[in-house]
Amino acid sequence: MDENMITCRDLSYEYQGSSENKIKLALENITLEVKKGEFLVILGRNGSGKSTVAKLMNALLTPSSGKMYIDGLDTSKEENVWKVRNKAGMVFQNPDNQIVATIVEEDVAFGPENLGVPSEEIRKRVDQSLKRVNMYEYRRHAPHLLSGGQKQRVAIAGVLAMMPECIIFDESTAMLDPSGRKEVMNTIKDLNKNYGITIIFITHYMEEAAEADRIIVIDEGKLALEGSPRTVFSQVEKMKSLGLDVPQVTELSYELRRNGVNLSKDILTIDEMVNELCQLR
Repeated sequence: MDENMITCRDLSYEYQGSSENKIKLALENITLEVKKGEFLVILGRNGSGKSTVAKLMNALLTPSSGKMYIDGLDTSKEENVWKVRNKAGMVFQNPDNQIVATIVEEDVAFGPENLGVPSEEIRKRVDQSLKRVNMYEYRRHAPHLLSGGQKQRVAIAGVLAMMPECIIFDESTAMLDPSGRKEVMNTIKDLNKNYGITIIFITHYMEEAAEADRIIVIDEGKLALEGSPRTVFSQVEKMKSLGLDVPQVTELSYELRRNGVNLSKDILTIDEMVNELCQLR
């Protein structure tokens, strides 16, 4: 039994550039493993290749060279595409692009209906999925009347109803206000911790990234950094050289250390910062 949900081996992806016959490498020789039940964040500045990785994980793209396996299934084999998408669901940036019906519960039923799931089972899955994302009481509402955070939770319920083992979030909080982002983050953490769903989360919000088990940073199509949030974010100068930020508290402790205050290098949360400051003499 494979304990990896996702395995990339020497994965490269190239596409046609804008000028005539110019091939552009979006990803180059990425080797990566994601364990079942892991919460992995992928960071990288715009154009670094992080969304290309997400599309390869969902078999929306196939590798130019190397291999991508989802729970042991080779994504480049035509006959595996639907199995891969059942195992790894995807939630996109704009929830409006993912909502297809005029009633919330019909929208959530759309995926399992297309899979040919029997109607009693669909009913069960729809109710269960909406309860998991705390949207059950809105099941008869029109999606277009919901807030951004609520719409995104309906989109997540639609993916959950297909019972995936892994969900890939491609900047799914980017269009939300702070309270909507918080709602969606709480939902994602709950799915990971309480239901064991593997999470791949692409974001440019560093405070969200700090919640992960592990972070990988992609720069110019290559793996630039990898490790726990503490390991990655304590490398403030390296992150800045890659065009990325670190959580505000980590940045503050970095600046204080540069000015001679004796603080730990790997502060991630406000509570940790308060504890460190209280211990200063």
